Amino acid sequence: MKQMSKVRRLVFSAVFLALGYLLPFVTGQIPEIGKMLCPMHIPVLLCGFLCGGVFGMAVGFLTPLLRSLTLGIPVFFPSALCMAFELMTYGLVAGLLHTHLPKKKWAIYLSLVLSMVIGRLVWGAACFLCMGFEFGFSAFLAGAVTNALPGILIQIVLIPILVMVLERERK
Repeated sequence: MKQMSKVRRLVFSAVFLALGYLLPFVTGQIPEIGKMLCPMHIPVLLCGFLCGGVFGMAVGFLTPLLRSLTLGIPVFFPSALCMAFELMTYGLVAGLLHTHLPKKKWAIYLSLVLSMVIGRLVWGAACFLCMGFEFGFSAFLAGAVTNALPGILIQIVLIPILVMVLERERK
């Protein structure tokens, strides 16, 4: 597989940043639906897979902060700040694992699941650092798993398909 040039990765990263900024508008009228579907996560994960860990990390960190600073949604502290660390981790881990694991279908799924688990753990740690003991284990489970289950399922189905299709087109 051909490696993308840095300029192309930068351009694609800008596109993924724009998608991460715009996709939440689809669910913006009903915030509970947006929290369940996690629309910012998809472009960040794709950026990590297709552009690499460093670009995925940058897009993941900037997306929630940019939305918060320009739109006020999510609220900067603690929501956007904690999300920035979560999404930064998604992009970084997905990109690093995808780069170093074999180019097989199972490796895409493994990279995705590990990046989602590690990212959610980072989110939980960031929330705990920001909110202290107000953020307990039940709040972590609700935010990281229970409330996000529809988004998790969408990501597990959609991301590998998109990665395989886009990588096949790039060859």
